[in-house]
Amino acid sequence: MRYDDWRSLPEMFFDATSKDGGKPLFRARSGGAWQAVSREEAASRVAALARFLRATGVEAGDRVVLISENRPEWAIADFAIMAAGAVTVPAYVTNRVADHRHVMAHSSARAMIVSTPALAARALEAAEGVDGLDHAILIEPPEEAPRTRLALHSWAELLAADRDGPGEEPARAAAIPRGETACLIYTSGTGGVPKGVMLSHGAILSNCKGAHRLLLELGLSEEVFLSFLPLSHSYEHTAGLMFPVSIGAEIYYAESLDRLADNMAEARPTIMTAVPRLYETMHGRIVRGMARQGGIKARLFDKAVALGSRRAAGGKALSPAEKLIDAALDRLVRAKVRARFGGRLKALVSGGAPLNYDIGVFFTALGLRLLQGYGQTESAPIISCNPPAAVRLDTVGTPVVDVEVALAGDGEILARGELVMNGYWKDPEATAEAIRDGWLHTGDVGEIDPDGYIRITDRKKDIIVNSGGDNVSPQRVEGFLTLQPEIAQAMVYGDRKPHLVALLVPDAEFAGEWAAANGRTGGLDALVGDGDFKAAVGAAVDRVNGELSAIERVRRFTLGAEPFTIENGRLTPSLKIRRHEIAAAFGGALEALYGG
Repeated sequence: MRYDDWRSLPEMFFDATSKDGGKPLFRARSGGAWQAVSREEAASRVAALARFLRATGVEAGDRVVLISENRPEWAIADFAIMAAGAVTVPAYVTNRVADHRHVMAHSSARAMIVSTPALAARALEAAEGVDGLDHAILIEPPEEAPRTRLALHSWAELLAADRDGPGEEPARAAAIPRGETACLIYTSGTGGVPKGVMLSHGAILSNCKGAHRLLLELGLSEEVFLSFLPLSHSYEHTAGLMFPVSIGAEIYYAESLDRLADNMAEARPTIMTAVPRLYETMHGRIVRGMARQGGIKARLFDKAVALGSRRAAGGKALSPAEKLIDAALDRLVRAKVRARFGGRLKALVSGGAPLNYDIGVFFTALGLRLLQGYGQTESAPIISCNPPAAVRLDTVGTPVVDVEVALAGDGEILARGELVMNGYWKDPEATAEAIRDGWLHTGDVGEIDPDGYIRITDRKKDIIVNSGGDNVSPQRVEGFLTLQPEIAQAMVYGDRKPHLVALLVPDAEFAGEWAAANGRTGGLDALVGDGDFKAAVGAAVDRVNGELSAIERVRRFTLGAEPFTIENGRLTPSLKIRRHEIAAAFGGALEALYGG
C-alpha cells in the first residue's frame, strides 16, 4: 500500500477506486435487499459533488458540516468535501438544535450536507442563526421545501447533472498538502463542551498504515467490513471507512443496532470494529440466552467457556483429556457462535474505551479473536493495538507502526508521530496544553511493560480522590458492576468523600424476570422503590465488593429507572457515560447516600 506516498485522503480514494471499477465498494439495505455502489460509481459521485461544492463558492480550507446516519452517501460526501479542498465537519445525528448550532457556528461552516428530512429540519433550524452558512445539500429532499434563508440543493439532481466521471479530480486531490486539515471532529464531550479536533490527511493515513501493518498477518485480501458505529466518531471514521477503502475492502452499512445480528449473518464481515459497551451487551444476551435454554446445551456452553478461558488467560494447562473435550466443544459450541457473527470473522477490534478483561476472555474463550486497541480523537485515533499473533487481553497492545509512546513522571501516556492532531480549532491554549514538544498528552494514566505492551489504569480527569487521599478508578469499579446480570449501567461517585456510592440502572430482562417470579407489577419505575428488588440488586453489589479492595467497594447505592442513553444526554455517541450530566441529574440522590 502507498500510505507514505499518498498526499491526501481523496488521492487515496481515487487511487483505490481506479482498480476493478465494477466491484462493489459500499452496500446499504433498501427495498428488502442490499444495494451496491460500485467503485467506479462512487468515484464519479465524489468528483461530481466536489465540482458542485466549488461551484457554490466553497474554497480550500472552508468547513462543510455533514449530518447523516451511516450510509454510502456519508462516505461519498466526506471524500467529496475533502476533494474540493475543504474540511469535513461531521456532526452526530443525535445532536439537538443547540448542539448543531454550536458546531456550525464554532467551525464557521460555509455549507452543509444532510440526509433525511427529519435531520434536515433540525439542522436548518440551527443554521438560521449562523452567519456565512449559505448552502444545504439535501440527500433526501422533503415533500415540501422548508422555509429557510439557505440555498437548498438536491443531491440526486446535482449528481444527475454531472456524469463526467473523475476527470481532473484525482490530480487535484494529489496536490492537497498532506499536513492540511482533512476533518474537524468534535469530541463527544464526556466532561463538558466539545472541542473541535483538527486531523490532517497525514494523521489519518498514518493510522491506516498502522492498521494495515497490524492486520497484515491475518492475510488481508477480499475483506468485508460492517459499519455501525457513528461515522462522526473518529474511531469509525478511520477504522470503519478510511482503512477499508485504502485496502480495497467492501463496506456494508448496518441498518441499526437492533438489526445488527441479522446484518452480520447477511454481510458475513471479516473484520469488525466496536466499542466495549457493545461487547458487554452481547455478552449479557448470550449468557442470559443460555441460562434460559438450560439443559445439555447450557452445560456444553459453560464447559466451552471454562476451558477456553483457561487457555485465554494463561491458566493451568489443559490435560490430554481436556484437550479432546475442548476440540469437540469447538465443533459443538464455538462454531455455532462464530456462525452468528457471519462465519468468516478474522478479528473483532475493540476501542473507544477500556475493555473489561473478563469480557475479552469470554469472547476469546468462544473462539473469536478480539483485539483491544487504544487511542483518542486527538491521535486520529489509533495509538496502539494488540497484534493478532500475540494478544495480551489485560493490555491495549503495543504502539502501531510510526508511533512513539512514553510515560510522563505522573504516569500519563504520551504519544508522538504524524498521527497527532493539528490542534484544537480556535483554542490555542488548549492546544498548547495537549501538545508539548511534539508529544500528545493523552490524559490517560498507564504503564508499559518490558515488551512494550500498554496498560491503561485510568483517565486522569476521571480519577476519584477520596477524603483519605486515595485514588480510585471509577471505570474499573463500574466495569465489575455492569458484568453482573442484575445491572445494566453504573456510575460510581465519591470525589472527596469517605467512600464510594453508586447510581445503578437495573437490567431490564432481570427486572422483568424478578417481577414475574415475585408477583410484582408496574414496571421498572415501580421496582426501583421496592425494597426486596433493591436487595436483589444489592446481592450483585455484594459479589462485586468481594472482588474489590476496601477503598473501591461501593458502600451504598441508589437505583435509576431511566437508562443512560445518547438521547437523554447521559451517553456519548461512542457509548461512554457523561459523568457531569449524570451527576447534575442525580447529584442530590447520590449526596443523600452519605447522610447516615
